[in-house]
Amino acid sequence: MTNSWSPTAYADNSDVRIAYDRLIESSGDPLLLVMGLGTSRFWWPLGLCQAFAERGFEVVRYDQRDAGESTRMPDTSASNPFAALAGRKSESYTAEDMTDDAVAVMDALGWERAHVFGHSMGGTLSQRIALRHPDRVLSIVSSAAVPSDASGLSAFRYLRFGLLAKLARTKFPEGREGDIAADFAVARGVASRTYPFDEGRST
Repeated sequence: MTNSWSPTAYADNSDVRIAYDRLIESSGDPLLLVMGLGTSRFWWPLGLCQAFAERGFEVVRYDQRDAGESTRMPDTSASNPFAALAGRKSESYTAEDMTDDAVAVMDALGWERAHVFGHSMGGTLSQRIALRHPDRVLSIVSSAAVPSDASGLSAFRYLRFGLLAKLARTKFPEGREGDIAADFAVARGVASRTYPFDEGRST
């Protein structure tokens, strides 16, 4: 199985451009990977994507708006996406806008329907994609995600508040370097003795 991804392509949802790519030589049932809050599509482990392809899926991953190579939205009162999750209001866009981004990627690919695998906030979005666009979804997997109807303070029962507060206070630089720094901050935060963070990944 090749470890290469196709060149970056873009899907348009109104004035937002969503970056995506496809695992080369993957084919079969369409599978859309939806990553979590403020994290680029490059977070998906290659081995996992290859395993999906070996089981007969055409694998596509994309960047949420405000992450990776997708459109960055104008500054709002929330200084970073973790602060926004902590409850600071952002007027820039809604979860419904983000579900429509996923459908825009499917449209660009010519996919009528797809299996949707979402992790973390992407898992919550996968639930909302199925609710908002049921005719476009073959199945969903919602990994490490809160229920899609949890909001505000009720969401904190599902979260590690200390980690979220730490991430909300952290200043990440704009652009690629900031994305990488945020990715590693999350990875270190969720690591454990059983599944420690591999410091070699950050060099």
